[in-house]
Amino acid sequence: MTGTEQTIIGRGNKDGARLFREWFDELNAAAEANRPAAYVFVMGSFAELLRAFDFPLVFPEINSLQTAVRRVAHEYLNEAEDYGYSPDICGYVKADVAVQLRGGKHPMGRIPKPAIAVYTNACNTYIKWAEIWERMYKIPTFVLDIPGTRLAGGQTWPGDTDFENDRRYVIGQLKELIALCEEVSGARFDIDRLRENMEHANAMSVAWKQLLDLNQARPSVFNALSDGTIFLGVANGFRGLREGAAYFEDLVEEMQFKAQRGIGTLTEERYRLIFVGVPCYPIFRRFNELFTESGGTFVNSTYLWFASGGSNVGFEYDLAHPIESLAEGVLIGVRDAMDSMFFQTKILIDMIDDYHADGVVYHPIKSCRTVSTGLADSRRDLMRRRDTATLFIESDMMDRRVVSEAQLKNRVDAFFEGLATRRRQAALGSARLST
Repeated sequence: MTGTEQTIIGRGNKDGARLFREWFDELNAAAEANRPAAYVFVMGSFAELLRAFDFPLVFPEINSLQTAVRRVAHEYLNEAEDYGYSPDICGYVKADVAVQLRGGKHPMGRIPKPAIAVYTNACNTYIKWAEIWERMYKIPTFVLDIPGTRLAGGQTWPGDTDFENDRRYVIGQLKELIALCEEVSGARFDIDRLRENMEHANAMSVAWKQLLDLNQARPSVFNALSDGTIFLGVANGFRGLREGAAYFEDLVEEMQFKAQRGIGTLTEERYRLIFVGVPCYPIFRRFNELFTESGGTFVNSTYLWFASGGSNVGFEYDLAHPIESLAEGVLIGVRDAMDSMFFQTKILIDMIDDYHADGVVYHPIKSCRTVSTGLADSRRDLMRRRDTATLFIESDMMDRRVVSEAQLKNRVDAFFEGLATRRRQAALGSARLST
């Protein structure tokens, strides 16, 4: 490996891990200083707006998954269940409840208490989750009702009457949110700060779209499951910040370097896969290895779409009209996130074609019925439209008590045997046609 290759290859993962640690260090410092934070979610965080009021941003989903990745989630889940929460509800919620009961302590440090919670209707759990903080801390909560796709394949766009009506509806809510943020923070709204944050978000959004497109290369230049989760952390935690924009511009440079030289994520990429759902964090590394050991790598995932804050669509704000453009971006981004969870079939067909995918892995999880309930129907719909290999495996994003590595391995091994059979049959069919 040359000096240049040693410098650039792997830079994104290394810098992403460093930025992530720095972000948690800043949250820990905010907690120690009793700085009030804004609690937000990945699907519609409004980071650009909230950063204009200098709120530290806390993403409870990210805090919760850290407990699972670091193999202590069961401690938090048990504590929340002992407190009275049902085993059947979202594992993210229960882990966060335990974090709050522990005064904000979690594996990466401490998080500050909330002064306000801001969220959308992208996930029904968001609304009930925020009510917990409202009861615990007596804080104001603000839900933005974002109109979604009314009919599969029937999206509206700027210029359409329905879209413009929806935008005016969201603008009205944004103005109410700005007034509330002024009241809570004690600071006046600075529209130039908003423009600056939106400019950084633009750079990140453009780079995220380029990043996804670059993984159409053969071999793929990053693993959408393992590497992609690091990228997602930076995309959310550093949205609207100069550091976030610079990170993704460097990341695109790294992936372009790899694509131009045919450097992939595996020594031998045998199968290109698409992932649907939320990863299995309790055995995160091993879960990924179940696929990479057989030469499979994930070239894209619905997770990189719905958990990226809308960055996957490559939308750029019009800085001359920040409020109106913020409303437009939220409409398009949150709508796309919801479609990625509920109307995946067209998205998956496009991914299969664009990324030359050999199979699709569906991963419903016990903790999240919002994402998981319709996946069996989605799989049947995809198989009806496309002759594509699919795998349907169940576990959880948080609770190791319902994760069986042995059962997962048996199912994954059988899936790869099926992929190998398909490839042999296709080769035989081609040979017959050529004779």
